[in-house]
Amino acid sequence: MGELDLGWDDEERPNRHRRRAVSPRGKRKGRGGRTFVALFLSLLVFGGLAYGAFIGVDKIKNMFTAEDYNGGGTGEVTVEVLPDQYAADIAATLKEKDVVKSAKAFIEAAKKDERSKKLQPGFYKLRKQMAAAQALSLMLDPKSRLVNKVTLPEGLTYVDTFKKLSEFTKIPYEEFEKAAADTKALGLGDVWFTRQDKKQVAKSIEGFLFPATYDFPPNVDAAGVLKIIINRFNQEIDATGFIDGVQNSLKISPYEALIAASIAQVEGLDKDQEGIVRVLYNRVYSGKFQCNCLQVDSTVNYYLRITGKGAKPSTELLNSELHNKNNPYNAHDVPGLPIGPISNPGTSALKAAINPPKHDFYYFCAIDTAGNTGYAKTYTEFQKMWEQAKKNGVK
Repeated sequence: MGELDLGWDDEERPNRHRRRAVSPRGKRKGRGGRTFVALFLSLLVFGGLAYGAFIGVDKIKNMFTAEDYNGGGTGEVTVEVLPDQYAADIAATLKEKDVVKSAKAFIEAAKKDERSKKLQPGFYKLRKQMAAAQALSLMLDPKSRLVNKVTLPEGLTYVDTFKKLSEFTKIPYEEFEKAAADTKALGLGDVWFTRQDKKQVAKSIEGFLFPATYDFPPNVDAAGVLKIIINRFNQEIDATGFIDGVQNSLKISPYEALIAASIAQVEGLDKDQEGIVRVLYNRVYSGKFQCNCLQVDSTVNYYLRITGKGAKPSTELLNSELHNKNNPYNAHDVPGLPIGPISNPGTSALKAAINPPKHDFYYFCAIDTAGNTGYAKTYTEFQKMWEQAKKNGVK
């Protein structure tokens, strides 16, 4: 313990060569008391170190090594990894769920394993009180991931969407129908069910089931699934500036623009959707087209789909179907846009409906089997284009 000795020596060193005062009784003043104090303090230091060595070795070690469980754990617990999370975020969740004993242990395990960078967002079935390295290995095992993933393509109707969701989640179709009835509870505001043209509104979920790939949590119910989808729709609306863009550039309601987007989605390719939407707006809002009617067959086919009759090629549609007065989506005889969306549009169609470039075309149709769209200003021009399209194999 040389350093302690030096310490004490240093404290006395300035007075080492000085004559000390002597007490009246002939003794050196304070020498014995200072020696006792030094001895007493030394004993305290030694005792403290000994006590620390006896009970504090593990605590001291834990200051430098992360606390960790041993073994593979027990029971089951579900953990969600969110998109763009860092190892520290995941580690904190695992600690909170008692999968690992400390976040630090998981972070250290992740640093040592390059595969940790490949962790995917989603839900994982793990065990409680696992060694951090084993928890990481289990998360990297594809069998541990609870896959409840569904891809909804653009242009599906709500009927097709519910069938697909039911197939993948095993939730009965009827439960989706029931949950969809309360659009407000699912996250849709009143802005979506207001029309500038004062026409009747179909207050349904059609048009709001945004096409994307979804990874639903385990044990979610129908309402939970639809809330996730509606939330994704709302995010896309915000990202595209749909509501403000429509109201500022077109002077129509966002709901009307959504209807136009849903028609463009099923009528043409992404690259043609702006041109198609502008034709729709020209027909309905310019006052220059007969009866201000859309006169598109896709709205007729939508009604056939949702009533269980199935869609038909335009060349096979009957006059009674085209001009059915009981069809609320009749766009051949009823002015304006139909009462609601006819599909669930994706990003491209939504953007196309905000402020499509102006043109003076009033007719369009697919001109080949690849789905490319042609335009015409007059009905005569349209007839010529349609005859050529049929020769190209379009029905």
